[in-house]
Amino acid sequence: MDLSALTIFRAVVRENGVTRAAAKLNRVQSNVTTRIRQLEETLGTDLFVREGRRLILTPAGETLLPYAERLLALADEARNAVTENRPQGRLRLGTMESTAARRLPRVLARYHQRWPEVELELAQGITRALIDSVRAFELDAALIARPIEPDALPVEHFESVPVFREELVLLTPSGRQPLEPTRNGVGPTLVAFERGCAYRSYAIRWFELQGIRPARVLELGSYHPIVACVAAGAGVAIAPRSVLELSSLDGEVDLHPIGALGRVDTLLIWRKGQSSASLNALRDLLQGETASTQPF
Repeated sequence: MDLSALTIFRAVVRENGVTRAAAKLNRVQSNVTTRIRQLEETLGTDLFVREGRRLILTPAGETLLPYAERLLALADEARNAVTENRPQGRLRLGTMESTAARRLPRVLARYHQRWPEVELELAQGITRALIDSVRAFELDAALIARPIEPDALPVEHFESVPVFREELVLLTPSGRQPLEPTRNGVGPTLVAFERGCAYRSYAIRWFELQGIRPARVLELGSYHPIVACVAAGAGVAIAPRSVLELSSLDGEVDLHPIGALGRVDTLLIWRKGQSSASLNALRDLLQGETASTQPF
């Protein structure tokens, strides 16, 4: 079982099939198929089953995947450790949608200009999913909102530094009162991301501090439809003020401060003990950006 075979196996999983994996790896499809068969023969078990036109991981494949991620990540670390201490190779960075839209474009442009030999892969997700992906070696680092739960980032598994600070605000339809609870303490509908989004957790905590609970939670997967739903009167939302600067709905929603609870740090997190020149360069660039614009 060699690293090349594991790289191909991981690509087939990530790209949901041989065709896209072959294109991603710049290989012919027959070579990818052959290498997967050879890996299965080496291990003595099937890693995929075909369901129509899709390849589905078998239980053995599910078991192998996190080991493959860890071995490939360790190989990258070893390669960086014995080569010149210069950022190069692949860096897999996870980020929240709000951070990708508002905070990262200028930083990533500067990073690419300074370190063109780094192949930067960007993945978006909610905070909990990003933490899990870093833990599982699927990402090298991630930008997340500081979790409201104190045990979400165990110090024995993760290291982190604050790199941005966001102000969360309450969004309501224009001209509408922020909260109009009924007699039984039920407030308006909360429009938010799915469970696992740190900002949703802050929103729920803020509702609790007001002594009410949302009538329901309308889950959406992006800030643009969230803001649009609030403007249309579907409910209220809590979101970073910086994201709203990108919205074209000025005058259709009102913004209300939510106090100290709304000041939330964005953290760069990585696995404890992990070190690479590429990650260190990104951390230094992010912290330099923070020092010039958002002193903590």
